[in-house]
Amino acid sequence: MNYSFDFQSVTRNLGPLFDGLAVTLQLTLAANAIGLTLGFVLALLLMSPWRLVRLPVTLFVEFFRCTPALVQIIWFFYCVPMLFNVFLGSITMGILALGFNLAAFNAEAYRASIQAVPREQLDAGIALGLSPVQRILYIVLPTAFRASIPVLLTNGIVIFQQSALVAIVAVQDLMYQAKSLATQTYRPIETFSVAALIYFAVSFPVTQLVDYLERRRLAVAG
Repeated sequence: MNYSFDFQSVTRNLGPLFDGLAVTLQLTLAANAIGLTLGFVLALLLMSPWRLVRLPVTLFVEFFRCTPALVQIIWFFYCVPMLFNVFLGSITMGILALGFNLAAFNAEAYRASIQAVPREQLDAGIALGLSPVQRILYIVLPTAFRASIPVLLTNGIVIFQQSALVAIVAVQDLMYQAKSLATQTYRPIETFSVAALIYFAVSFPVTQLVDYLERRRLAVAG
């Protein structure tokens, strides 16, 4: 291989990459805010005793879990404005697409954690005279959230990585800026290698935190 590496062409132009990283983090944090809150609501609705409530929520969850995130992003950007006459900014559309996708996966994580809440705790809440809403707020939510933290963090990392897909609809995130820089410098190997290292630098500490929390949870359970 006679290829001559030149990383200086990238390191001299890190500004656009960091600007793109800021957009990526904005997408990730906002999508996680949606995924954490909406996911819990969906989990409760999935466990509803009424089939008319469960069915549409199940369809929503399964649609976002069983279709590619790229298709969902493109659908939001092109189909929502055409079908519903709703025109939002590109970043907002990206946040909604990623947030709904994350909410579907978080809903299953929450549901598993909710079903794992010991019956004794719920009985204690009933004995104390707590209403169903109070039992959800003070017993179910804290217990389920603690149990599902490793999965929620893992899902959050996945969304951080999948946010690169919004570059295809011209959202100026890290991947979009990397593609632009690679085109300008004619150095795709160096540019995308640096972009991969940036993604890794953000993701790796979170994965280590997930491993630590999971080991701690297992140690407490044991």
